[in-house]
Amino acid sequence: MTRRDFITLLGGAAAVWPLAAHPQQPAMPVIGFLGSESPDRFEGRVRAFLQGLADMGYVEGRNFAIEYRWAEGKNDRLPQLAAELVDRRVAVIAAIGGTPAALAAKAATSTIPIIFNTGGDPVKLGLVKSLNHPSGNLTGVTPLGVEVGPKRLELVHELVPDANVVALLVNPSNPTLAETVSRETLIAAKTLGLQLHVLRAATESDFDAVFESLKEKRAGALVIGTDIFFSARSEKLAMLTVRHAVPAIYQYHEFAAAGGLMSYGGSLSGAYRQVGVYTGRVLKGESPADLPVQQATKVELIINMKTAKTLGITVPLSLLGRADEVIE
Repeated sequence: MTRRDFITLLGGAAAVWPLAAHPQQPAMPVIGFLGSESPDRFEGRVRAFLQGLADMGYVEGRNFAIEYRWAEGKNDRLPQLAAELVDRRVAVIAAIGGTPAALAAKAATSTIPIIFNTGGDPVKLGLVKSLNHPSGNLTGVTPLGVEVGPKRLELVHELVPDANVVALLVNPSNPTLAETVSRETLIAAKTLGLQLHVLRAATESDFDAVFESLKEKRAGALVIGTDIFFSARSEKLAMLTVRHAVPAIYQYHEFAAAGGLMSYGGSLSGAYRQVGVYTGRVLKGESPADLPVQQATKVELIINMKTAKTLGITVPLSLLGRADEVIE
């Protein structure tokens, strides 16, 4: 071997050795994010979700990536979007779009882990076999939506006892949840001796007809049914109830904070943060089957006194005493 050949061989080896000493790093896991709305309407929810992941040591761009899919308020798009995430072979799907997203994700895969958030009963919806032992590839969070729906009717009746006709607003594009909410609220209305009208809105353009119908039916109060479409529009619904002088109650604090009369339910941000925590635990290797569905353990009653005064409503002291927060 000539001196030139030896130097060439040595140089080639030197070029290879560093590659052998530093093997290629594994690709970051990818989370599939299935949202029923648009990014601007989910900004707070995404922030809470990412905080939950951070609690588990995961920071976007550092040790995981996200593939976002947004249905833009059209639930019929969710099955296709869920299928795209499955084709992308994501490590886990965060079905943050409520019940429709959870059902779409479940239909799309039986192997990829799915973490959901639903206001309905996950067992009755067929998402899991039991809350403590989910068994399959799904688990998640339920913030006591449908379960306390009848209590919301009871509270608004206590606040406006002369309103014998009450309306319930549901989303027909989420039929599974809408039917459950309607059934449970109708039972509660019968017990209280109230006449209940079920109204429907699947798009913002439906709201005008809803409030016109409230006037026609002479409904003295409105219960807004549990639905992610409505929670993404809490501010608009609060504004409309005040503009049309309709005493109304909804599930989340955001509704009362935006000017709605009352809210009664669990924490919206807390639920999404817990979805992030569970997503992080799955990334660490835990199985959804071993993670019990998390239920909200606390519900809060929020009363907006400013709105009550605007509507000419005197809030009973007994109700004020039970409120967790009174907005002046």
